[in-house]
Amino acid sequence: MPEAKARIAVLISGEGRNLQALIDACADGRIKGEIVVVLSNRAEAGGIARAQRAGIAVEVLSHRDYASREDFDAAMVARLAARRPDIVVLAGFMRILTPLFIAAFAGRVLNIHPSLLPRHPGLRTHEAVLAHGDAAHGATVHFVTEQLDGGAAIIQGQFMVRPHDTAQMLAARVMSEIELKIYPQAVAWMARGELALNGDGVILRGRRLAGPVGLEALEEGFR
Repeated sequence: MPEAKARIAVLISGEGRNLQALIDACADGRIKGEIVVVLSNRAEAGGIARAQRAGIAVEVLSHRDYASREDFDAAMVARLAARRPDIVVLAGFMRILTPLFIAAFAGRVLNIHPSLLPRHPGLRTHEAVLAHGDAAHGATVHFVTEQLDGGAAIIQGQFMVRPHDTAQMLAARVMSEIELKIYPQAVAWMARGELALNGDGVILRGRRLAGPVGLEALEEGFR
């Protein structure tokens, strides 16, 4: 009997470029998993069409239909629990999750943030890089905890900021040069059972990381 594939749920709010990278990596076997549902809080999110083209089930839940963040998260938990996900991936999901949601999928929620965490948590990271004169910029895949963008970091990629880079140029570079490589890689590790959250630290292939690994850790198929 072949080993079961990991069941993956992806949460989106926008165009879904990271979602597409995950769809492609599942389709060609680089990720030993299956995306069982894509959930969006915005009916107009472009990523919905990407999921539909791939034959993936879609759930749309507008946060505006709920009286509180907790009520919205409880509704998401109910929808996702019915799909029995092993991994929950935030791919441009523009909502801060409550402790209720995080507890429901403890140790199984991944996020990608467009900065070299712990530097520049929150929004407008590309503008912050320019405002602070940072020499380097990039992205970080991390486990999601109750601390905003504060969960244990798994993998980071970075590049040098060029003198002529604008915020828009940095956003494009972070996506194409970093995010589309490191996010599928992290999900692939987790789908194979090689990645786990242990307390406040990361275990990768049986070793506790002292800090996030870099681009050199990418396997051939993700470079």
